[in-house]
Amino acid sequence: MAAAAQSAGASSSGVSSSLPGAGASGSSGAAQLLGIGQVLSKLTGDFPDLTPSKLRFLEERGLVHPARTQSGYRKFSQNDLSRLRLILTLQRDCYLPLAVIKDYLADVDAGLNPPMPGSGLAGGASILQTGRRYSRDDLTREAGATPMLVQDAFSASVLTPSDSYGEDALVVLKALVELQRSGIEPRHLRGFRQATERELGLIESALMPVARRRDASSRAKVAEMAVEIAGQLEIVRSSLIRSALGRIVP
Repeated sequence: MAAAAQSAGASSSGVSSSLPGAGASGSSGAAQLLGIGQVLSKLTGDFPDLTPSKLRFLEERGLVHPARTQSGYRKFSQNDLSRLRLILTLQRDCYLPLAVIKDYLADVDAGLNPPMPGSGLAGGASILQTGRRYSRDDLTREAGATPMLVQDAFSASVLTPSDSYGEDALVVLKALVELQRSGIEPRHLRGFRQATERELGLIESALMPVARRRDASSRAKVAEMAVEIAGQLEIVRSSLIRSALGRIVP
């Protein structure tokens, strides 16, 4: 499973070729099997919102298939761990609905080599983050930006000031560098933040019936539904932009 683990930062084709299928989930030896607590300890550094309820939810949705002991306890193999990392990364970085991720994994399990969902990101960047964190100076240098551009991005609420920054902030800042070359400054993007807040309001309204429940299962369901709805909104937004481009690009 070393190849699959190494593929986390590789190209989409590399990941898909080494991603373990469902049938391989429980095939590792007993010494390599992990309980839920051990899985959480390995993944929560990159995915702090991960909970036992969310792991169970992903199993219920058929995305991961841990083995079971005679007592009914879930045991996860290294293959399961890599599979979970991929699922969570696709959710976090691409806002992909679970249905899309499940379809992709089903193709992989069937021995196909499907394109990685979301692999068409601008700049050809991999959607799989390595977990690297950047200081503000490192972020500025890696993106080829200027300190003034970074400050303008903060002022326009396109980026949020922090002690450290992840790959997502780097991708955004690189995009801002390219936009600036076309005469588009962060201040021109203030409407993006306002539109995001409106979309967040839509998501919160849709989740209200489930969010009123206080049990752990409902909290996990709210987290998954939020990602699902955000993914569907992203599909609609992208379609609208493509349609609008037709008016200015014959």
